[in-house]
Amino acid sequence: MTGFFDLGWATYPAEPAVLEWAEAARGAALKSMARPEQQKKWLQCEGTWFVGVDTLPNRADGAVEGGGPLGGAAYHMARRIYREMPLHRGQVSVNYPGYPRPRQGENEAGFRYRLKRDAAHVDGILAVGPARQRMLKERHAYILGLPLTECDAGASPLVIWEGSHHIMRAAFEAALGDVSEENWADVDLTQAYQAARREVFERCPRRVVTAQPGAAYLLHRHALHGIAPWQEGAKAPPEGRMIAYFRPDLPGGSRDWLHLP
Repeated sequence: MTGFFDLGWATYPAEPAVLEWAEAARGAALKSMARPEQQKKWLQCEGTWFVGVDTLPNRADGAVEGGGPLGGAAYHMARRIYREMPLHRGQVSVNYPGYPRPRQGENEAGFRYRLKRDAAHVDGILAVGPARQRMLKERHAYILGLPLTECDAGASPLVIWEGSHHIMRAAFEAALGDVSEENWADVDLTQAYQAARREVFERCPRRVVTAQPGAAYLLHRHALHGIAPWQEGAKAPPEGRMIAYFRPDLPGGSRDWLHLP
């Protein structure tokens, strides 16, 4: 796992058990996505991105109707590093040809950042209030991505800035290291976060991460990552480019979000 800790991400080749899980998860996700309330809440960017937080109706072991528990090398590695935690309902992130379009409420600068910088972000650092202050509101242990549809490489792939987790972690440590853990969510991280992102863009290579159903990838919780624009001519099935994500939350009352590997 030296590569994961150094680079902030790792891919794992396709495995039959993971492919079987992905096939069951795709069917369950499509059924859930078809519900009007899901479409109203999560279909964004003028119909080119279904955000899909908590959309996958899985159990705590990852199993969905018609399939068994989630397994595979990536998931087992995540559990070995970060302890076993129950899985939440998975995110089902789906992109369609034409992505990106402006998201509702997004200003010109925000859309330009989405278009030119892939809307690069660290999960759990959310924009809060009218001033959109960046604050730590979700403390994920890791990010596990599981492709659900077979797509061309140009179909809005995940992108990650390799090694960015070192820079982002240092910024978070400087801002939160002397603050009691129970108060972390109230700290305005905007300046530190934006300065660290600029450093990442200058120093870290941007990598495109592609994988097909049966494969998986693991991202460090502090890694800066985003979604690339859909390239002209890139092919995907009618269901779009579908990826299921699991981001288990670390238990409260600890400083693990800063200090775990």
